[in-house]
Amino acid sequence: MFRKIITIDEEKCNGCGQCADACHEGAIAMVDGKAKLMREDYCDGLGDCLPACPADAISFEEREAAAYDESAVIRAKAEKAAAKVRSEMSHMQIACPGSMAKSIAREEINSSSNTDMSDGVSVPSKLTQWPVQIKLAPVNAPYFDKSDLLIAADGTAYAYGNFHNDFINNRITLIGCPKLDDIDYSEKLTQIIATNDIQSITVTRMEVPCCGGIEFAVKRAIESSGTSTPLQVVTISTEGKILD
Repeated sequence: MFRKIITIDEEKCNGCGQCADACHEGAIAMVDGKAKLMREDYCDGLGDCLPACPADAISFEEREAAAYDESAVIRAKAEKAAAKVRSEMSHMQIACPGSMAKSIAREEINSSSNTDMSDGVSVPSKLTQWPVQIKLAPVNAPYFDKSDLLIAADGTAYAYGNFHNDFINNRITLIGCPKLDDIDYSEKLTQIIATNDIQSITVTRMEVPCCGGIEFAVKRAIESSGTSTPLQVVTISTEGKILD
């Protein structure tokens, strides 16, 4: 088809790689120290790479080119994210034995050794898996398949008193804080959603603006995974009340 697409002047290209980083679709790669358009069908023709180039080596042209293939781009993004997550998980599992995945049996949850005391009443945990940190959870852990997923900003469990019963119960739980963790949650969550049959996702976040990062990451992950996973977002106030 005849459409607008980028062209790269290799003589002007200084090999900085900023255009490849700016291309969210992965159409550009560095080859022998020069930027090169690797996949025409990955280029959406929007030109996010143009302002990133300090050498003015990228421009638009109108020519015959393969049509933009959004589904192929989504799959490529998922594969790239999976590779990155596998690398991160390999490092984490070596560094932290506590990152090994395990399911927790209901009998264990109900045992007296795994309960807290609240006003003299034994309150059993509802957690059914480990680990709970987003950055530590293995993408292919068997407990994810056909699960209802809870993705919680870590402050919500402290603010809301009945968190285990109202939110963790019957869900697989992941927690994080995008303001404190130096990691893009959306990449890993994309892999979890894309490679497991997730039935639904509930996000719990605090009312503070910075907590919106975890909601945004989940929404972006659902979109990038190419699924239509049902999503519910619950906002909790700093006083421990459900706002919506």
